[in-house]
Amino acid sequence: MDTFDYVIVGAGAAGCVLANRLSDADAASVCILEAGGQDRHPLISIPAGFVKTLYGDRFVWPFVTEPSAALDGRSVSIPQGKVVGGSSSINGMVYNRGQAADFDTWAQMGNRGWGFEDLMPYFMRSERRFGPGDDRFRGRRGELPITDIDWLNPLAEAFIAAAEGMGIPRIPDYNAGVQFGTGYFQRYIHDGKRVSAAKAFLRPALRRRSTSLRTRAQVVEIVLEGRKATGVRYRDGNGHEQTVRAQREIIISAGAINSPKILQLSGIGPGDLLKQLGVPVRVALSGVGENLRDHYSVRMTARARNVVTINEAGRWPRLPLEVAKWVLGMPSVLALCPTIGFVHGKSHSDLHDADLRILFTPGSYMEGKVYVLDDHPGMTCGAAQPRPESSGFVRAVSRDPADHPIVQPNYLAAEADQRITLAGLRLVRALFNSAELALYFERETLPGAEVHSDDELLDFARRRGNTGYHLVGTCRMGPATSRGTVVDDELRIHGVESLRVVDASIMPMLPSANTFASTIAIAEKGADLILGRREEALDRT
Repeated sequence: MDTFDYVIVGAGAAGCVLANRLSDADAASVCILEAGGQDRHPLISIPAGFVKTLYGDRFVWPFVTEPSAALDGRSVSIPQGKVVGGSSSINGMVYNRGQAADFDTWAQMGNRGWGFEDLMPYFMRSERRFGPGDDRFRGRRGELPITDIDWLNPLAEAFIAAAEGMGIPRIPDYNAGVQFGTGYFQRYIHDGKRVSAAKAFLRPALRRRSTSLRTRAQVVEIVLEGRKATGVRYRDGNGHEQTVRAQREIIISAGAINSPKILQLSGIGPGDLLKQLGVPVRVALSGVGENLRDHYSVRMTARARNVVTINEAGRWPRLPLEVAKWVLGMPSVLALCPTIGFVHGKSHSDLHDADLRILFTPGSYMEGKVYVLDDHPGMTCGAAQPRPESSGFVRAVSRDPADHPIVQPNYLAAEADQRITLAGLRLVRALFNSAELALYFERETLPGAEVHSDDELLDFARRRGNTGYHLVGTCRMGPATSRGTVVDDELRIHGVESLRVVDASIMPMLPSANTFASTIAIAEKGADLILGRREEALDRT
């Protein structure tokens, strides 16, 4: 039986950061267990390759939600990364921290040291910002390159101008302060290639002899001696069970679906559920698997004219030229993230923070087909409630770790989510029909101009909305005295020694942004908490 100082479950974004920071401290030995395989496939490095990685089960866990009443009984596919690098190897590569109020709310819920100012040094630590930015807020020396969109398109410019025409200011760097505004997204693409957490953090760590990565390792349970976590039992790629021990700590970083499932199979979770599964109750924690949240995005599309969109650039006869440009390191459609423009807007002018999220792409996909580009010029706008109030759960269904759990996000269950989504769809339609887009806008294709009442638009949202791939919250951080919390503000599981959760599942609320940046910051802070360091000692330059 092998023994390490630390055992990390999951080589996703958080696990990769932890492996790097912990193995760099005092020559500590670290073992990372990853259920998926290696990330060497070229589709992972080519940004446009994400469309080929999201489906099937080679690179993802092909999770599907339970039918949802608020979606008229519809289920939603919610694939999550099952490969070294986790979802950072297959996602949309947008880098967005979120609004200060997102994290200040975490602190107000009793989580000391988790306000925006507290987390700012951790955002900066990992970041290597290329391009303009205020160095009081942006990191320049980290491992993760953050770049600007370089494939500029007149349609995207017209979209941003349309937002400006509605009084929404253009902001050059939404990660440096207030997010209310419009502009281009920043991304973790460098020299035309995706820079996943594995490339930025794990590969340097694996050059140290003290770091070991084991792939195709399906965790069976956390081994507890009394209430102390001492090891991890897992199945290797041949189906044989192995155990690794941890001298110091075990850290679960398996994501918002798998982290609570692993805890439940280890006897840590809601007592009634564990008894139903036949799992001995080691530590009764009602919140394990609860509070699941995700962004629910509803996309509207339009036919474009007088412009070349991704639809034409991404297929014959233009595609060979785009490939050549990508090979030569020039701006290319192959090096784009799937969403390039945004509006962070307000449903009411008297609001302090943005409460609408609009995502823009100068391209569109065929109706009913999986990421197949339309055969005509097109554009897409997605509308989402950035701070959803709807919440659900994750529950294991058996003691077999290979069985997928029940996943129920309860999309659109909350009235506020319905109201704000409707406001977002109205804003998208106003943008489509603006004077600034008139040269390029031909007609709305989805849902179509005939769908116009609130009831009709909400019905469209129920039928056609999709996951934002931003699942969080199922191991919620908060004081032990607060009902439904799982970890404290040092990410230690209540009632268990030497066991922490460090990933997006600890978020009490969903930030109004893509979750990669905040997950990296959580891991940076988590590493310091494990090592006994404090953020006050960080160099913010």
